[in-house]
Amino acid sequence: MRNHDFFYMIISIFSCTVYSQNTAVITANKNYVSYSYVDPLKTYERVIEKGYKSTDMLKKLANAHYFNDELIKAAKWYQELFALAKSTDLEPEYYFRYAQCLKSINKNDEANEMMKLFNQKTTVNTASNN
Repeated sequence: MRNHDFFYMIISIFSCTVYSQNTAVITANKNYVSYSYVDPLKTYERVIEKGYKSTDMLKKLANAHYFNDELIKAAKWYQELFALAKSTDLEPEYYFRYAQCLKSINKNDEANEMMKLFNQKTTVNTASNN
């Protein structure tokens, strides 16, 4: 019987942890949509530290730093985004923003490569829209 109780206790603790992370992400998403970047930044970073990552969260985190002119931090999160996401899943603006961040930290070769990819993606998108 003790093992049974212990099992239920572990399951309930795990459920609470997952629920609290989901609640934190939902709150951060609401703040992000209203352009209140400071609170979502802290929340997203805290959730990522706990091991939960998604491309959507990394996009929001990198963009929030980018639009707050924190390009060094933005570069870190764009790098993680590109490592996690498939390149076909990312919109062209992420290549452009990441290139700008890389230029700001003097990684010009990498920035030029991102700009080449950005130009390729925008050419493809423009051609497909015509």
